[in-house]
Amino acid sequence: MTRPVSLMAICAAALLVAGTARAQLAPADAEFLKDAAQNVHTEIEGSKLALDKAVNVQVKGFAQQMVDDHTRAGEELAALAAAKGVEVPSGPSLIQKGKIKLLSATDGASFDRRYASSMGVSAHEDNIKLFQKAANNATDPDVKAFAEKTLPTLQHHLQMAQDLNDVAKKEGNIKTANDTKP
Repeated sequence: MTRPVSLMAICAAALLVAGTARAQLAPADAEFLKDAAQNVHTEIEGSKLALDKAVNVQVKGFAQQMVDDHTRAGEELAALAAAKGVEVPSGPSLIQKGKIKLLSATDGASFDRRYASSMGVSAHEDNIKLFQKAANNATDPDVKAFAEKTLPTLQHHLQMAQDLNDVAKKEGNIKTANDTKP
């Protein structure tokens, strides 16, 4: 004689299977998603700061592109993390917050140089290393595909940041927002 299976037992079994499927994500892949999320938040916060404080029109333009591009990447990353059952941070790490705080303490051309160097060049070099490692080593195909897809954009951002950094170092060649007014 078979015993009737209760709806609760079926639901509990389904949740157990779903939870087990989510737990299959390798720890390194989950860590990548968390680190990438913190980096996205850092880029966005630092670039929003640049939109307010930068005096160089090129710095402001770069900052706006970083906000736009990293917001899109962050949305895609959040959806991927949710699908994989990984809770990602909702902001930068404490160290990254400290870097943004230090950046906010500067003004004028000094701010522009520091932003171009730290949020532009250094942050993108670090991000490229993180994404390259995931593109090469991620075991989850979706995580690997996300890293591979995002990597060329980050490399392009680094090139833009290096060019911007060169411009920011040459104070005489910096165009400020005041220079564009009639």
